[in-house]
Amino acid sequence: MSSEEIRKSFLDFFKSKGHAVVPSSSLLPSDPSVLLTTAGMQQFKPYFTGERDAQKDFGSLNTCSVQKCFRTSDIDEVGDKTHLTFFEMLGNFSFGGYFKKEAIHWAYEYVTGVLGINPELVYVTIFAGENGISYDSESFNIWHKEIGIPAEKIFKRGRADNFWGPTGNEGPCGPTTEIYVAKNAEDAKKGEGVEIWNNVFNQFYQKSDKTLEPLKTPGIDTGMGFERLVTVLQGMPSVFETDIFSGFIAQLREIAPGLEDRVYRILADHLRSSIFLIADGVRPSNKEAGYILRRLLRRVLAYQTIHDVHGNLFGMAVEWAKEKFGGIYPEVEEPRILEVMEAEKDKFEQAIALGVKEIKKYESISAKEGFYLYETFGLPFELIKELAPEASKNLDRKEFDEEFKKHQEISRAGVEKKFGGHGLLLDTGELKAKDVEELKKVTRLHTATHLMQAALRKVLGDEVQQKGSDITVERTRFDFIFPRKMTPDEIKKVEDLVNEQIQKDLPVGFQEMPKEEGAKTGALHFFLDKYPDRVKVYYVGHDIPSAFSKEFCGGPHVDHTAIIGRFRIAKEESVSAGVRRIRGVVD
Repeated sequence: MSSEEIRKSFLDFFKSKGHAVVPSSSLLPSDPSVLLTTAGMQQFKPYFTGERDAQKDFGSLNTCSVQKCFRTSDIDEVGDKTHLTFFEMLGNFSFGGYFKKEAIHWAYEYVTGVLGINPELVYVTIFAGENGISYDSESFNIWHKEIGIPAEKIFKRGRADNFWGPTGNEGPCGPTTEIYVAKNAEDAKKGEGVEIWNNVFNQFYQKSDKTLEPLKTPGIDTGMGFERLVTVLQGMPSVFETDIFSGFIAQLREIAPGLEDRVYRILADHLRSSIFLIADGVRPSNKEAGYILRRLLRRVLAYQTIHDVHGNLFGMAVEWAKEKFGGIYPEVEEPRILEVMEAEKDKFEQAIALGVKEIKKYESISAKEGFYLYETFGLPFELIKELAPEASKNLDRKEFDEEFKKHQEISRAGVEKKFGGHGLLLDTGELKAKDVEELKKVTRLHTATHLMQAALRKVLGDEVQQKGSDITVERTRFDFIFPRKMTPDEIKKVEDLVNEQIQKDLPVGFQEMPKEEGAKTGALHFFLDKYPDRVKVYYVGHDIPSAFSKEFCGGPHVDHTAIIGRFRIAKEESVSAGVRRIRGVVD
């Protein structure tokens, strides 16, 4: 089966079992505590906790998806046969619709019936019981008595292997059963194979004191690594030899013959990952997800320089991504992706010439000096090691990354000191500015965001609630609860409403008051108990009662709306189930 057929077969199978097919959420999650999306269940967390109603939002208590995921911890491992930074996760989920019996039966039916994997090669693991949590005899009986897996091919394992969660100090958790595929029947009996599917049975809630109590509504959370599954089904020794990557790697071999396999793999992985990050709105920078993107792109450019790879590498990669992934992820066809990559290349090339001269001055390069070379000249860790192998022989990746973290902390402290601690300003959002000029720009966008939220509620209704926001010099990113895609007409109405208030040149002011009094004014706020006893209510208009927009907020804002300029919605998209994302700009 081709990778496209495998992906489609999974969704078709679970759709036939009454699951709603939910599109992948963005790689930039709505949860501000998480840098990038790492698992299929992330967009469904509100449904597992009962905050949202799956039946209302999807027409079913059961869902399935193919989720875009990213794991930063694997960047330095890429180059072997298995590790990737960007990957896809197949998953089926239930929020009270079914439990162990259906989950196990359907998993086995899909693996052996749809994918055609020989049952002789399949073995499974279950939870053995540990620390007062019972052995999962129910899963054993389903696998053995109902499906017919021999007892010797059902391996019992402890909490480290077969119990998932919770994420954080408390939350849903439960035992798991994992499906493995071996190379031959003998290996299957010995438990020597590759894990392809993890089924989590969320049946407990772990409290902050580590005690467990049964969940009122147990749930199903499964995950199957797409690329690993394709590797197994296509019988390839590495993921890079599957039809996901083989075509692009063949192109790389044509323009740069004779390189180590590791180099081709790094180029293919990092280029694919960069394209998907950019498609979801990440831009190269020295912080957060932007730093990950910059690191990937500059590592590609470093390898291109080191190995003298000629040709339009970025252009090739973008065309490959459009052809290979555009059918399921149309966002990779966005024309600006190549523009962003080329702009980063230009910055890199301008800095590298100076960096090459500078690096020759060093007899020995410490982590601190290595980071200076990166920060000042844009030289990635790998290129420093390549350009100065003797001087950098003691330069350690972990220490280099520690220097980067120190730099971030110093920068953050400097901004808070300069602007009176006004880093966190929106309900769950952040203004990001490094100097006074940047603060002026983000302040305009901050006020525009308030106007946009008010306009969204007038056009779409009061069910619109802010989920998160992030404001930089270039744009505002605003996540909000809403069950569907906005129509072009709705987007235009919101833009027109915002620009109408800007053209009126309305005054912007605030009043400080007890939070209970602030709530009575009708000012927007979410989770009243998290605010201090006294709050500022910012309003756009001549007074609070007649204001177009009024919200609990720490500021800063413009003094009057004409300062903002013309507002435009650049993009509206899904970020997770039931959560939409708008990127807005001011011209």
